[in-house]
Amino acid sequence: MSPSPRIKGWCPGAWRPMATGDGLLVRVRPPLGELSREQVLALCEAAETFGSGLIELTSRANLQLRGVTDESWPPLMAFLVEHRLVSDDSEAERQPQLMLAPAWQKGDDTHTIACLLQVRGSELATMPGKVGIAIDAGKAPVLGDSAADFRIERSTEGGLLVRAAGYALGTAVSDTDAAVEQLIRLTHWFVDSGGWASGRMRRHTSPLPDWAHADTPPAPPGAKLALGEHLEGMVVGLPFGRVAADTLREAVFPASGSQTSISAVQVTPWRRLLLKDCDTLPAVDGLIRHNSDPRLAMDACPGAPFCEQASVATQPLAEKLSGWVEGAVHISGCAKGCARRSSADVCLVGEAGRFNLIVNGSADSTPVKTGLTESEALDVIKKLSESR
Repeated sequence: MSPSPRIKGWCPGAWRPMATGDGLLVRVRPPLGELSREQVLALCEAAETFGSGLIELTSRANLQLRGVTDESWPPLMAFLVEHRLVSDDSEAERQPQLMLAPAWQKGDDTHTIACLLQVRGSELATMPGKVGIAIDAGKAPVLGDSAADFRIERSTEGGLLVRAAGYALGTAVSDTDAAVEQLIRLTHWFVDSGGWASGRMRRHTSPLPDWAHADTPPAPPGAKLALGEHLEGMVVGLPFGRVAADTLREAVFPASGSQTSISAVQVTPWRRLLLKDCDTLPAVDGLIRHNSDPRLAMDACPGAPFCEQASVATQPLAEKLSGWVEGAVHISGCAKGCARRSSADVCLVGEAGRFNLIVNGSADSTPVKTGLTESEALDVIKKLSESR
């Protein structure tokens, strides 16, 4: 049996990159979840000049560069700081991750709360590196399936509420300032009540304080951004959250040199990008443009050789399986299951260079078949799909 995958307990950043199978992984947090067109082009240049040319969009709506070396990292950081993709203050990266509901507009509650938290970020408690905050104050919450320890959402009554992970209900607040104040207090309660030992709010067993009554339900969830036309522009998908820098550049600024009206790009936790002020869906190979594309229902981590803990290649197999299974498909390089925490109809997990098959479960569930080669896995899944 192969050793258990190593859980590092922290997330890579730009100032604190993580060594992985193909070099250093450098993660960029787009301020307010948005980059100008010029910043996107700079990110593409950075990926090609200092890394492998690959850009990934994570489930926390971060962008990351792969294949960075010890020698290329210092000039990469200077480049990212110059183009305002990374703060020149390394301590700023230690503040909790802010994930904004996509398609926010300047001056709305999501944007206002995020700006307030940027100003008051130093007042948040110092918490474990994986702790995150979701700002989801639109008409209907859309980030419910995305990992966050604390959330600011819309309530069923139309007001704002602050909710901690692990609780179905939250605390109603009067306005955006009160929401930020309540959130700051919760982060300090979390730390003071043993949050560093728990690591994440969902594992925290201490009861909420008396001033944080969990008695207000959030509004029913809204829909994720559909691909295609949107009021703010156009939405495109990235296959398994990955795109080549030249593909992204072509989408934002066509190689023909023709002018495009794209003003900015908003990131999402769903492997989708919102191209703001874009009036035509980019016809670029390497992007997903149709909601019927089966890859939208598939999750695959980078796999080998990109991840040092993966013993199998994942994304080439995911491409081969595209459209074979009705429902969710998860292919994981190891039992950590980084790409998908929830259950999938079919889940393949790498172990010692082969695959374990799990049906209606997650990467750490008990497999129904073990030690499959890629061709055996494809054959078993084909037969399984035909029998349904």
